[in-house]
Amino acid sequence: MDLPVDVIMVVSEMEPFGNLLEILKKQVCKQLQLMGICIKSHCQSDEFHVPVPHHFKLRDSGGQFVTVLYPYGIDEQLLISVRESLHTELGLPTDRPCLKRANVFKFPEDQTNDGYLTNTHIGISASGVSGGELFVVQGTYTYHHYMQDRFNDDKWGCAYRSLQTLVSWFRHQGYTDHPVPSHSDIQQALVDMGDKEARFVGSRQWIGSTEVSYCLDHMLGVSSKILFVNTGAELGSKGRELAMHFQHQGTPIMIGGGVLAHTILGVDFNDVTGDLKFLILDPHYTGAEDLKIIQDKGWCGWKGPDFWDKTAYYNLCMPQRPHMI
Repeated sequence: MDLPVDVIMVVSEMEPFGNLLEILKKQVCKQLQLMGICIKSHCQSDEFHVPVPHHFKLRDSGGQFVTVLYPYGIDEQLLISVRESLHTELGLPTDRPCLKRANVFKFPEDQTNDGYLTNTHIGISASGVSGGELFVVQGTYTYHHYMQDRFNDDKWGCAYRSLQTLVSWFRHQGYTDHPVPSHSDIQQALVDMGDKEARFVGSRQWIGSTEVSYCLDHMLGVSSKILFVNTGAELGSKGRELAMHFQHQGTPIMIGGGVLAHTILGVDFNDVTGDLKFLILDPHYTGAEDLKIIQDKGWCGWKGPDFWDKTAYYNLCMPQRPHMI
């Protein structure tokens, strides 16, 4: 049996070079011992599962690295008790995934170019709200917008693209391995659950926040809170509710009003003055995956309350984190 030994060494830059080989030997021997325990724990009759090292960088532990061995080929659901023990031992939250395979730390050589940009808000200039406090999306998402995937959805697919960004967030955080749905997948799901008639599939009909919430529930088992406002002007008074969402849920929000949909990634909110700006990810972008253009041209950027149409009503789909590890 070939064992995929893979260890991380975190050493002080002052550590003498001559000591590194000995430290590495100890780490390898320790991992081999743990691999033996893992093989015995998950041995089924005469079937052996190769233990595979997975490296995680724990945000809740000051960026500390931890390596966990999972047996190859065993489903995540069968490893819940293992993760529960590790979460308790490491003092990790017991209501969200931190050690699922999807949560592994991606080193530079592990990065894959799948054609999508991730976390396009990082590096954006300050909002300008005096005395404001930032409340933004927690974790990783991918930016989905018009004309991607060689599919022309210009002028009708904005809510579909926002939904794709929401699903990507749940994938990146390890809540699901459901693929990011195509437009036809979304349409078929709405037909399957009885919300739309069969002719909806293949059409260019819009969807809204309610349909987005239906799809999240149907595809991922994720429930959503729907926040309704009568006019765009009313959104300027929702800073506290949105701040609470990003603080406690941390999920991106899909907002639909009139004929447009956007994704809200955060708010900068002054609780005393009520001043507020929204961090918006705009699915109406039709250009290339150029982060500089996207940020410089405001396709991902801060918008004031006057960004919203004062004559339109809005529904906000605010996905809730499932309690799971």
